[in-house]
Amino acid sequence: MKTIDLKARWQELADVKDVLGARGWFPGTSGNLSIKVSDDPLEFLVTASGKDKYKRTDEDFVLVNRHSKPVEDTQLKPSAETLLHQKVYELTDAGCSLHVHTVSNNVISELYANKGEVTFQGQELIKAFNLWEEDAVLRVPIIENPAHIPDLANLLAEKIDDNVFGVLIRNHGITVWGRNAFEAKKHLEAFEFLFESHLAFRIHTQGGR
Repeated sequence: MKTIDLKARWQELADVKDVLGARGWFPGTSGNLSIKVSDDPLEFLVTASGKDKYKRTDEDFVLVNRHSKPVEDTQLKPSAETLLHQKVYELTDAGCSLHVHTVSNNVISELYANKGEVTFQGQELIKAFNLWEEDAVLRVPIIENPAHIPDLANLLAEKIDDNVFGVLIRNHGITVWGRNAFEAKKHLEAFEFLFESHLAFRIHTQGGR
């Protein structure tokens, strides 16, 4: 991918942030988003640390390099979890990576942590991941949440493969990706719908057990 206009990518990521923010998916300044600007060298925009993601400002994102370090001198700090986005870009053809904390994805990650994954089958929304076969299964790995970010990034990297579109971090949200911002957002929305539907079904049929 050739170097793409930085302003256009900034706008694209800001638009995604606005949509996710309207859904309340950034509680307590949590969450981080990124979008690739170039492949060679790898550079991507990532959310600045500690910012209110429910507002749009000129300091929302920082351009970082393949080492997750700012490309230019700046007082802004990239998100503490920038390394997770770096791993996604190193190991996939993704052009955008999104990480959010919601009640549903946190509950799902805890419910199925001991299994190491949660799966979905027979749900219409798995078609959002280009899974069209009647017996298709969507698998979502679940990893533990070490405080040391390089360790967390390595756990994430171990779960990335061609049939994985996102990874749940136990009690720490989900990281998803796509070839572009539209696809990454589509994947995130589909995951969250599946999580919410599954939890609602458990409550209805099992009383929450």
